[in-house]
Amino acid sequence: MSKPTQSLFKDVAFVMYPVKDMGAARSFYEQTLGLTQTANWQDQWIEYDIGHGTLAISLADEKHKPGTHGPTVGLEVTNWDAVLAHVKQAGIRMVGEPFDTPVCRGCIIADPDGNEIIVHSKK
Repeated sequence: MSKPTQSLFKDVAFVMYPVKDMGAARSFYEQTLGLTQTANWQDQWIEYDIGHGTLAISLADEKHKPGTHGPTVGLEVTNWDAVLAHVKQAGIRMVGEPFDTPVCRGCIIADPDGNEIIVHSKK
């Protein structure tokens, strides 16, 4: 099979996390993380636009189960120290310790369903 001469893809449209309890998930993403809802389809699918991408949450079904076995979203932060302080102050569960590499700093946090979110800051 030959490779296309141009990329067939131009951006990530969205990352979707299935959730068990939409109320708990919305509280986490909107109240704890401070995201603003940008679309809502009957509280079954909710979107949060962040930069050029979208994080969506949807009620879990037979094909889409919540937890750490699906995709992980990485959120670029505006102020690493402030975000880390907020994570600790809000009691957000961290998966492991914060990391510091030659090119970035970050940590992995979990939502109420165990979906992992990487909070990330380029150096």
